[in-house]
Amino acid sequence: MDRPTWNPQILVSPVQDGYVAYDSASDQLHHLNPLAALLSELCDGTRTVEQIRELVAPLLPEESVGDAIERWMGEAAKANLISFNGGSQSGIREPTADELAALAKRLRDGGKIQTAYMCQLRAAERAPEDSEKWGYLGDLAHILGRREDARVAYEKYLELEPDDAEVRHIMVALRDEPAPPRVPNECIQYLYRRFSSFYERNVVEELGYHGPEHLQSMVDSVIGDRDQLAVLDLGCGSGLAGVRFKPRAATLVGIDLSPEMVDLARARAIYDHLEVAEITQWLGRDQQQFDLIVACDCLIYFGDLSQVAVPAAQHLRADGVFAFTVEKGRYPFRLTDSGRYEHHPNHVREIAAAAGLHVERLEESFLRMEYGEEVTGLFAILRKPA
Repeated sequence: MDRPTWNPQILVSPVQDGYVAYDSASDQLHHLNPLAALLSELCDGTRTVEQIRELVAPLLPEESVGDAIERWMGEAAKANLISFNGGSQSGIREPTADELAALAKRLRDGGKIQTAYMCQLRAAERAPEDSEKWGYLGDLAHILGRREDARVAYEKYLELEPDDAEVRHIMVALRDEPAPPRVPNECIQYLYRRFSSFYERNVVEELGYHGPEHLQSMVDSVIGDRDQLAVLDLGCGSGLAGVRFKPRAATLVGIDLSPEMVDLARARAIYDHLEVAEITQWLGRDQQQFDLIVACDCLIYFGDLSQVAVPAAQHLRADGVFAFTVEKGRYPFRLTDSGRYEHHPNHVREIAAAAGLHVERLEESFLRMEYGEEVTGLFAILRKPA
């Protein structure tokens, strides 16, 4: 008697409106309702069509049981989702974990995130001791907004890679644990050790990063034609902001926690001095005074911004300007699942007052893209009274 068998190359996953079945051999995606998903599980080669009908019968109106199941079996066989004894799928080889992982990367590159996730989930299940597969699964779950699935995948990853400071920090948010005052040093250094080799290609070309340009235009509107300024670039990175403010600088100093990023900044040959340091520690020990302090896309690693604003104000000369960007979010600030902090405009106003600075301009604007969505930034220009 015919015993329908599910094609081992078909991967099934729940989605918001039901289920999807992905055929990794033909790169086809099929949408399944809950009944079809149940039938796919029952078609494991151990049951006859009649046995499957008896199991499903309580879920359907009595008069439609036979027609519904026969129709689904026919459509599923035609779509190559199932086969019967001796059918065309006999001898089909199930993809290996590495083959599925490679397919997941190709699918993600092609923008097919849901199907990439399905392939990577199967790959991780097939190779449970492979940390890279669990880490990439967590990344895909995060992109899809599957928060709990991301947490589970990263938990598996950390069991195998407990020294990964970046994922340890992300797990603080995913576990809803109390957020630290700022992202730990080792996390930032770990992140940019990996990120530095393709940083500018990624943020400028792929993500359309617009922070330095917009911040420069706002600073220009506030300080007019002043030049020959002493400029401090906090979290200078590769120097994307530094090149914008160099024309106004008599001296340009750059500080960053990542040695690899400082090397990139040094290669631009625009800085008079570069130093590898955590910026609040540097501000706490250095005595220099500046006309302009810039912090472009680095305060996203801090919770309460007074940690930076108060000591930065002490390094500003009279009429000096502190210009920075953050990501816009709920009041007062919040550690997000990305591992970065987002901040509310009112928090910016509060820390300006605490630092004795006047808010000259505070605007919302496009910062960059992330997973196909626009990230809204807050652009702030604070001035020290003359």
